[in-house]
Amino acid sequence: MNEKPNIPQATLETVARSLYKETLSYGFRQVDYVRFVNCILDCAMQNRTDGSYKRQPALSTVSKGNVEKLPIQSDRIVIRPLCRKDLHLIEHWLNDPEGRYFQLSRTTARTMPIDELLDSEKHVVGMVTLPDQKPIGTVAFLNRDRVQKKAELRKLIGEPHYRGRGLAREAANLWIQFGIQGLKLHKIYLNTLDTNIRNIRLNEDLGFRVEGILRDEILVDDEYKDVLRMGLVHE
Repeated sequence: MNEKPNIPQATLETVARSLYKETLSYGFRQVDYVRFVNCILDCAMQNRTDGSYKRQPALSTVSKGNVEKLPIQSDRIVIRPLCRKDLHLIEHWLNDPEGRYFQLSRTTARTMPIDELLDSEKHVVGMVTLPDQKPIGTVAFLNRDRVQKKAELRKLIGEPHYRGRGLAREAANLWIQFGIQGLKLHKIYLNTLDTNIRNIRLNEDLGFRVEGILRDEILVDDEYKDVLRMGLVHE
């Protein structure tokens, strides 16, 4: 069998490390890992048809109207510019466990002041609302480099009631369209502390690809964390 590997090594390693962390909670022993690998091989052989790895196509949120300037919208959400009256709401969202990493620098573990999201020319931030103007989250391009035409994507559904409905994915997809068409970005990247498989697949569905893992990159709550780097390049 001379199949050519077409999955990046960084992706394989990320998935393996994520699975390994999951298995620790079940008390796996060495013999269990052997059985586990055999089960995966059995599943792969049963579902394989042509010997190739098939990926789902990247999702595409249908926008309503122009996406070159804010506000932009789809069927379920609107993204408008962030304004100063929104800061207290974002501050509230960032106190939630889901939101604490939104403003965390991936290189220094420093939390940027909330005002910097609005006042710095390096950042472009949008407020995600429902069509009735109810705010539910925020999206951002941080550290925008106008010369290299790249920026870091951040996304957060701050209202717990609206999580798990696909709105974060829809908002991110719409925001990416704005980044490419409105800000003329060539590359959009994200650095995440969350290296679980579900998060990786969500970002892959948006068009991102794993570029590498920075091991023990930052210290958070007295524990070193890996940082996963993923990127999307617009040709």
